[in-house]
Amino acid sequence: MRTLFRTGKLIVGWKKASRLVKEGKCKLLIVSSTLRRDLLDSITKAAESAGIPVYKYPGSGWDLGAYMGKPFMVSTIAVLDLGESKLAEALASRRDSPVA
Repeated sequence: MRTLFRTGKLIVGWKKASRLVKEGKCKLLIVSSTLRRDLLDSITKAAESAGIPVYKYPGSGWDLGAYMGKPFMVSTIAVLDLGESKLAEALASRRDSPVA
C-alpha cells in the first residue's frame, strides 16, 4: 500500500470520499476500523452499488493517518488513481475468487 500512497491519487476524508463514491469516480475505497458504524454502512452501501471495492483497514484512523505519513486521523480514503501500485491485479483476483 505504500506504493499506492506514494504514486496514486488519493482523496482523504469521509465527505469528499462519499461524494466521489456516489458519483462513481473512484477505483477503491479504504476505510479505517474506527469509522462510525452509520457512516461506514452508508459509504459501503454506496460503494457496493457503484461496483467499487472497499478495503477495511484493520487499524484505527490514527494508525491509517500515520501509515500515510499524515499527522492526523484518517478514516476514509477514496483512491482515484492506483499509480504504480499492483493493487489492481490483487483486487481483480479477489473479485474472481468465491466469497467464503
